[in-house]
Amino acid sequence: MKWWKNLKKNPLARFGALLLLIFYIVVIAADFVAPYDPYASQTNGSLLPPTKIYWQNQTGDFIGPHIYPTTQGPVDLETGLRKLNVDLDKPSPLSLFVKGTPYKLFGILPLDRHLFGSTGEAKFNLLGTDEQARDQFSRLIFGGRISLFIGLVGILIYFPLGMIIGGISGYFGGLVDSILMRFAEVLMTIPGIYLLVALAAVLPPSLTSAQRFLLIVAITSFISWAGLARVIRGQVLSIKEREFVQAVRAMGANSFYIIIRHVLPQTATYIIISATLAIPSFIISESVLSLIGLGIQQPDPSWGNMLSLATNASILVLQPWLVWPPALLIILT
Repeated sequence: MKWWKNLKKNPLARFGALLLLIFYIVVIAADFVAPYDPYASQTNGSLLPPTKIYWQNQTGDFIGPHIYPTTQGPVDLETGLRKLNVDLDKPSPLSLFVKGTPYKLFGILPLDRHLFGSTGEAKFNLLGTDEQARDQFSRLIFGGRISLFIGLVGILIYFPLGMIIGGISGYFGGLVDSILMRFAEVLMTIPGIYLLVALAAVLPPSLTSAQRFLLIVAITSFISWAGLARVIRGQVLSIKEREFVQAVRAMGANSFYIIIRHVLPQTATYIIISATLAIPSFIISESVLSLIGLGIQQPDPSWGNMLSLATNASILVLQPWLVWPPALLIILT
């Protein structure tokens, strides 16, 4: 498989694949990695900045990484900033594999250990908290589960459809090609935003926002294969004339076997590039749809609705930790 050899030779591609793999492992094990429940609010913990880690106690002795209980104080009317109340009398050590909120790993294995956290009264908010006093890091991890897997669902639906229909159209040509491509052109004329609004209106209101958006992605993916199919068709028109395809055909191989086994693998380079670009496009689409009320809505976390806070100028200035982490993850993916 030439494309696989080329992928292994490209250090940038290997790095990107490794980074994406790490992201998926983290979000799959979100219950273990996240220190807190993404829906739970902390007492007097609204809009806390990232928790400061201390290494020495108040007398200057090294006691290892620890934090102190922190709550919000009154707002300074001159600067708009809120003072922090830090209880320096109650150090809480930081540790790995700490006991916390019970959960079921992968929905099966009951556990109560989390990757990291504090063993005392203080809450370790690695990326601060939001307006509802929920841990931002935990919401970011659980939000990645929704954002990343919505992209996977999309490409797993429309990429196989686009490849197979484009392969059949280009290989057989003639009337089959004309019918399939005219149908694809009809689908391409459907305005996407109106379709999304219509779907959002007819879906049952009993569904959660995550379920609604997942259904919207699945339905739109079924009609989004047209552009991919046209590109694959163009490549197959050229590939089917190559000598190795003619040789397999002369040996009496079945046409569909030739398409699946010999023709479509030659388009793998384009498919891989398109797939890597398609996943972030789904994430960006989710971000846009969340802004207009069609995507993932509160209290469910997603990178899109977390990033929607960027429309508030005061948050960009006073609480930048709420915006930059989801923005950076969207850029990286």
